[in-house]
Amino acid sequence: MKAAGFSPRQRQLFRWWRESYDAVICDGAVRSGKTFAMGTAFFLWAMSCYQDRQFGLCAATLNSVRRNLLAPVLPLLRWLGFEVWEKVSRNQITIRLGGRENTFYLYGGRNEGSPALIQGVTLAGVLLDEVALMPRSFVEQACARCSVEGGKIWFSCNPAGPEHWFYKEWICQAREKGALYLHFTMEDNPSLSPRVRRRYERMFQGVFYRRYVLGEWVAAQGLVYDFFDPATLPSAPADGYEEWRISCDYGTRNPASFGLWGRIGQVWYRVEEYYYDARAEGRQKTDGEYEADLHRLAGGRRVSMVVVDPSAASFMTQLRQAGWPVRAADNRVLEGVRRTAQALRDGRVVICRGCDASIREFSLYCWDTRAGADRVKKEHDHAMDDIRYFVMSLEESAGVAAVSVAREA
Repeated sequence: MKAAGFSPRQRQLFRWWRESYDAVICDGAVRSGKTFAMGTAFFLWAMSCYQDRQFGLCAATLNSVRRNLLAPVLPLLRWLGFEVWEKVSRNQITIRLGGRENTFYLYGGRNEGSPALIQGVTLAGVLLDEVALMPRSFVEQACARCSVEGGKIWFSCNPAGPEHWFYKEWICQAREKGALYLHFTMEDNPSLSPRVRRRYERMFQGVFYRRYVLGEWVAAQGLVYDFFDPATLPSAPADGYEEWRISCDYGTRNPASFGLWGRIGQVWYRVEEYYYDARAEGRQKTDGEYEADLHRLAGGRRVSMVVVDPSAASFMTQLRQAGWPVRAADNRVLEGVRRTAQALRDGRVVICRGCDASIREFSLYCWDTRAGADRVKKEHDHAMDDIRYFVMSLEESAGVAAVSVAREA
């Protein structure tokens, strides 16, 4: 079968299994075409080498499997003449070409409970996309399921830190594991124009630039937002706001930080903020007092959303009883940090002069270099957390494009 339209590096995925390797590992930059090429090659390999066998398709979530693998690959397979049926309720796909038919099961490896989902099945091969996001126990269980003669393991991921178990156990020991290691860059994706590559290069900063654009397994160190420059901050626009939101990092003994955000067009401005340190002030405040402070921060403006630290259950109850439109924040720290950095660099989120607590924390918010995994230090992070909550609320309200999936008749 011909892999027309693929780059030389992508074409290696269509023939590596003819050699003596047991696995293939693809890592590197985002948008480098590794997932699409690997997904296509995986199906072609399975259908050309096996009949009436079972295979696994794994990602961090089932939605990721469908969005990143099935949505782009299945239309190509149909165009090539494959017959494809998906049984959504069973997370199962059946593919037929000529007289050959095989079954592919979908798995989400999100947490330590995920290995039970794949335990017991016998597979002729497994593809693990976003493998660096999966727990080691799930990955090892998935690999152990490949007991059919000639079975192969297919790994794909974007880099994380150099202490990540997958980097140390598989990439650094690829030869000992009998694995072919392929490193991808954006130039390996023939569908990306130079203009689009430059746009992606502008989207990331710091450690995320080195990982997602350069494809390096590097440690997070130094300031989290090392590009932030207080000298360039604008004053808040006087008028023209179309929507208002408030973000809250709640604290009793620890500081509480609230941010007032106004939207003009597609840009959100942190116009004002509230910051209260109970230890420094020598007195803790009640939920009712914090609600009154939030009311003063709103200043009579119509607020469309108050996004709150999800652990602050009593405070959210207080706000709801007072009539505020409350949403529990998405508290994924690393994803929130990445999206916040991107939003700040893109100019979609702007910190205005006078937001002194935020400006101070931007200069102090650091990666924890002593941690074995990527972590930020849990200090000078209260305004940073409320800003992160706010940015994640923008992603939620914008919505995610739905993937159309054919359902079982």
